Amino acid sequence: MPMLGDIALGKYVPGTSVLHRLDPRTKLLAVLLWMTAALASHGVPPVLAFCTFIVATAYLSRLLPVLLLRNLRSFLWLLVITALLHALMTPGRLVWHVPWLELNVTEEGLQSAAIFTLRLGAVVTAASMLTLTTSPMELTDGLERLLRPFRRFGVPAHELAMMVSIALRFIPVLAEEAERLQKAQMARGAEFSGHPIARARKLVPLLVPLFLSAFARADRLAIAMEARGYRGGEGRTQYRQLHYGSGDALATLLCVGGCGVMWWASGLTVSLLP
Repeated sequence: MPMLGDIALGKYVPGTSVLHRLDPRTKLLAVLLWMTAALASHGVPPVLAFCTFIVATAYLSRLLPVLLLRNLRSFLWLLVITALLHALMTPGRLVWHVPWLELNVTEEGLQSAAIFTLRLGAVVTAASMLTLTTSPMELTDGLERLLRPFRRFGVPAHELAMMVSIALRFIPVLAEEAERLQKAQMARGAEFSGHPIARARKLVPLLVPLFLSAFARADRLAIAMEARGYRGGEGRTQYRQLHYGSGDALATLLCVGGCGVMWWASGLTVSLLP
């Protein structure tokens, strides 16, 4: 909980980097492609390729490495749980026996834990870089344009894009609100130390005021949108026009080629396994 304020998902950092100038549709498709390739691939080479892509993209975005590392630290508990589950639940060659849990740590489990932890950390970093380099308005417009062909099948493209955009914007707001509530309770003598289960129980009293604050913010946002004449996406024009340029075409080709290399490396790894 003390690290909730470090969550970068949903925040936007203005800039003029290559990644900032890309069309939001290009970034959305690239993140979707790379996440799918990373989660569907097997073996060490595809994961290393995905991590290399993340490092190169972070360099092009000109974002502070501290910002990305602090965001990753907020999901440390998820990475630890993922690593423990794979290390303890994967059968294979015995490395260490845990007597009080009657579980075995295997060599294959440690390798699987390392691969899945790197994969999950890279996916979280890719999602955070998408929101850090794309303004909420551009993200909404890009998602709506991508979903527009599905409107003929009854998919509410504008409403879905608006909901996703508002949800992403509420993540850092709710994180800061939860941190403020925690500090207020600590000033009144509440303690949030101890083992993880005890800390989780002590966080329960924060949920009620946090949900009340979230509902109040949502109500104020709805009133403000209605006062400004918002009536949905029908007949609505857009001031900012999206432009798909040569840089976006090059980025798309690089992403598709990189995903192809990852799937090829994944198939090669599987074929080489005994």
